[in-house]
This record gives sequence, C-alpha cells and structure tokens, in this order.
Amino acid sequence: MASNMNKKTERIAQNKDQRPYAVAKHIRISPYKVRTVLALIRGKSVAEAAAILTYCTKSGAEPVKKVLLSAAANAEHNKGMDRGDLFVAECFADGATTLKRMQPVSKGRGHAILKRSSHITVILDVKGDN
Repeated sequence: MASNMNKKTERIAQNKDQRPYAVAKHIRISPYKVRTVLALIRGKSVAEAAAILTYCTKSGAEPVKKVLLSAAANAEHNKGMDRGDLFVAECFADGATTLKRMQPVSKGRGHAILKRSSHITVILDVKGDN
C-alpha cells in the first residue's frame, strides 16, 4: 500500500507545472469584472502588462497588478528567472465564496443579494519556451 502511494506522489511531482505563478484568494470583486481586466494582459510581457494595469480604470486592475508583480517576484526569487524575459502565459479568475445578503422588499419578502468574490491566478512563462 505504501509503495503505491509513493509511486503516486512521484508521478504527481513529475507532472507538476514548473512555471512561476501567483494566486490571490478571496478578493472581494466579482470574477466577471476581473476577467475583463485579465483579457487585457493575457499574452503580454510583464512590464507591458504592469503598465496597462497602472493606467486601467477598472476596479479589478489593482488586485490583478498585485498578483502579476507577485508572480514576477516568485519567478525571480524562487526560479532564478529574469523579469525581462517573462510574459503572461495564463491568467484566470475563478469564483470564491459568495456572501449572501437579503434586501427587504414589499409585503414582508426579501430578495437575495449575492456579493461575489474571486480567486485570481496569473501564470508566467519565458518568451522562448511557448
């Protein structure tokens, strides 16, 4: 039994993605709003993506910029990569926990208000490896 588990952990370690990434969890903004910002930086270099996010007026630009710069720092510190060679290979926003609130309306009823939050992931890669 233990040998099978050891083989499984080795197989998982071999198949693990080696690209640098960063994740921000439970960001209190809807994933729908974040995805429009992520579409702006997908495929761009790190410097260009950071410049785009600096001047973007969307509310999701600030948390996405933080995740982007964190992924670049992870690449430099943990993997020893050069920041100038990196580009945004993948980026996505998944739904996180939703806060459920009630809006009182007429006749004693209540309508649901869903305050959505998101998990933002940015994966970088080196320009020559795609």
